[in-house]
Amino acid sequence: MTARDDILALGTRIGQSIIGQEDMVQRLLLGLLANGHLLVEGLPGLAKTRAIKSLAKNLNSELSRVQFTPDLLPADITGSEIYFSEGGKGEFKFQQGPIFANLILADEINRAPAKVQSALLEAMEERQVTVGGKSYPLPELFMVMATQNPIEQEGTYPLPEAQLDRFLMHIEVGYPDEASEAAIMRLVREEENAAEHSTSAAPDRLDPKAVFDARKEIGIVTVSDPVEKYIVALVFATRYPERYDKDLAKLLQVGVSPRGVIGLDKVSRAYAWMKGRDYVTPDDVKAIVHDVFRHRLILSYEAHASNTTPDKVIDRIVELVAVS
Repeated sequence: MTARDDILALGTRIGQSIIGQEDMVQRLLLGLLANGHLLVEGLPGLAKTRAIKSLAKNLNSELSRVQFTPDLLPADITGSEIYFSEGGKGEFKFQQGPIFANLILADEINRAPAKVQSALLEAMEERQVTVGGKSYPLPELFMVMATQNPIEQEGTYPLPEAQLDRFLMHIEVGYPDEASEAAIMRLVREEENAAEHSTSAAPDRLDPKAVFDARKEIGIVTVSDPVEKYIVALVFATRYPERYDKDLAKLLQVGVSPRGVIGLDKVSRAYAWMKGRDYVTPDDVKAIVHDVFRHRLILSYEAHASNTTPDKVIDRIVELVAVS
């Protein structure tokens, strides 16, 4: 099997336990392939936690789940130096925290104060943790999936823009349709019955080498000059919207950062690769631009007053920016 076959099979296996959330499963794989981190926002019970657990179950990797709470400390994530005494001699040794796993589930990340949220910044960007003046590298396969609830604001701490920008994609998860809801009930019943009577061995897990091989193939996916110009034009439309539309300019306060350009390029190539192509089309860019842009835009007061969402602004930008 090729690396693409392995990744598509992995997605199929995850999809068997995550019903009605095909887009989230696809974005989860895109984040893994593009070597980026994900911010997943949705109401409780929409399989956000289940999705990354299913990924860890089918991929030979270690999963750490951190429940973010107001009393969490940075050392609870990164680890800390602990004093050990043996044979009359004592020394400080670094005890690794949960951040040193391959897949990190930061559950309800906005429930912890900024000091704790910032503990993730170096890990997410530099792929290392510094404690006591010494840096410790994180695993080569490393992805943070943070979740947050969009409706509960009491006792939460909004993520600062600097941290939001370090997430490759911001995924919004909605309710499944009626058919999927019925299938979810049947799936849970079957899992409960299987858990009581199962004697079968655990399923084979995909070797992470398949992910690394896929990343190498994605690295040589072609992005033509017109598509490159289209990506840059989309980004610049968020920074200088007055060039395209006066009404659009009233809705935007701050546009997409250079990380947005890099992210849009990476995810577009990963998306094209998953579709079986070795080149990126404008439709590939349009398919994932909302996930890459929505958390990087800062809307104006006028936009908030008129209940204009980032997705509506992005829709307008896609309408205005033409492929050259």
